[in-house]
Amino acid sequence: MEMRRAGKSGLSLSRLGLGTMTWGRDTDTHEAADQCRAYLDAGGNFLDTSPIYGDGDSERVIGGMIGTLFNRDEVVIATKAGIQLVDGQRVVNNTRQSLISELDKSLARLGTDYVDLWQLHRWDEQTPLEDTLSALDYAYSSGKARYVGISNFSGWQSARAITLQELHSMKAPLISMQNEYSLLNREVENEILPCADQLGVGFLAWAPLARGVLTGKYRKGIPSDSRAAAPHFVKHVEPYLDEQSSRIVEAVSVAAEGLGFAPLEVALAWVRDNPLVTSSIIGARTGAQLRGILKSEEIVLPATIREVLDEVSAVF
Repeated sequence: MEMRRAGKSGLSLSRLGLGTMTWGRDTDTHEAADQCRAYLDAGGNFLDTSPIYGDGDSERVIGGMIGTLFNRDEVVIATKAGIQLVDGQRVVNNTRQSLISELDKSLARLGTDYVDLWQLHRWDEQTPLEDTLSALDYAYSSGKARYVGISNFSGWQSARAITLQELHSMKAPLISMQNEYSLLNREVENEILPCADQLGVGFLAWAPLARGVLTGKYRKGIPSDSRAAAPHFVKHVEPYLDEQSSRIVEAVSVAAEGLGFAPLEVALAWVRDNPLVTSSIIGARTGAQLRGILKSEEIVLPATIREVLDEVSAVF
């Protein structure tokens, strides 16, 4: 699998990253190990997790694989901080004290002394940005995080944070931005991707298959075993089951049929091959599903097909 540098940093990531949001909850330890094995065999090196995934279970599952399924220095482990569950509600807390405490807990669950990439999960309106960034400086200077980045920030928020960190050589440089990007959600093209390009920061695309909608599985209804049928996932899928999204999914399906590919292969290749995308983070419930997704590595999307999909999915 092709390796790409994250912006101006020395961190090399495989162009497909493995998301672990379902690990420890919808995906048990055995299935997670099967997924990880298939991913590593395909040449991948990048696992993306968060303490909010399965209330820490995703990190615990990864921690159990270190030393058994892979050596620590063979895999890039990225986790996040800043979102906590309080009385069943998600609360953003990017204070220095809270972030550093979260990092230590993540390291304990992962069973490692460091993470390769530590990311702020979301912007915090209530905490001064300087206080938040000081936690990244601590993690970076202490070696607990080899690199640091941001996730789900807007364009101006990203530019502000990246620029503040560039002002002083002793501060931790932000090397990556992680945001949603797919044929059904191209909002990052307005500000996020130009920001990453101009400031030399890597871009990590999450949900490149639009939470599974671009696989075509919802063209004739909602399968009982799909994410849209799961109470904790349905609200994330529903926004992509509208009429406009359906037209785009049909276009992807027609293109895939003409090329002899699966719709997910076409949709994923469209994101993956954008020159501004460092890595596209994929996820699956089972090893079999993941192997199907990994087949996209075998295809190259013709320029004419890409142009047609650009036009069909454009938002005016």
